[in-house]
Amino acid sequence: MMKLSSYNGNPFIGVYCVANESLSLVPLDAPTSLITDIEEGMGATVIPTALASSSILGTLTAMNSYGAITTGMATLAEVRPLRKHLQVKRIKDRLNACGNNILVNDNAALVNPDLERTAVKQIEDTLQVEVVQGMVAGHKTVGSVCTATNKGVLCHPSTSRAELEMLRSLFKVPTGIGTLNYGAPMVGACMIANSKGAAIGFRSTPIEMGRVEDVLFP
Repeated sequence: MMKLSSYNGNPFIGVYCVANESLSLVPLDAPTSLITDIEEGMGATVIPTALASSSILGTLTAMNSYGAITTGMATLAEVRPLRKHLQVKRIKDRLNACGNNILVNDNAALVNPDLERTAVKQIEDTLQVEVVQGMVAGHKTVGSVCTATNKGVLCHPSTSRAELEMLRSLFKVPTGIGTLNYGAPMVGACMIANSKGAAIGFRSTPIEMGRVEDVLFP
């Protein structure tokens, strides 16, 4: 089920929230309406939290069903309660905006080509998937330009046919292009999704919603 929503009036939900098949992390000041949209639309248990004393959880964290990778600036006190629900690893790399730099589902991950090898190994071990380094549509921040679930990958509108085929082969799901929030190409910043549903920025048009449905919920 798809829900149009916002984080305190901001339609870039993917910057502030992150989810896997069963859990979603949201900022401590997330409105009840957003929490309800995630619970009802995605069938996920919502955990309000902060990481690195920040609300931009989606920028700082990447998750799949096996674990979560988050910024090395997150404190142990912030991470410890989350470890009751899944494995959480703080990355040791200067590129630690993990949500921006990691695109992942339960089959694979595509990550920023500038990540150090030790960070790639941490991602492999924690998320338990094959990790490939690469770009999409000229962007190294692959997590912000795409949204991946166990049903599909929605990509930046400038993604080439060769890149779509690479992503289809890597993630083992259908791929397609689209925009959200009335033409924004950074679709990963505009939504969170799992195989059951999505919370999408409220500025998204019916045509954009249709593309989400075609690609992620065929």
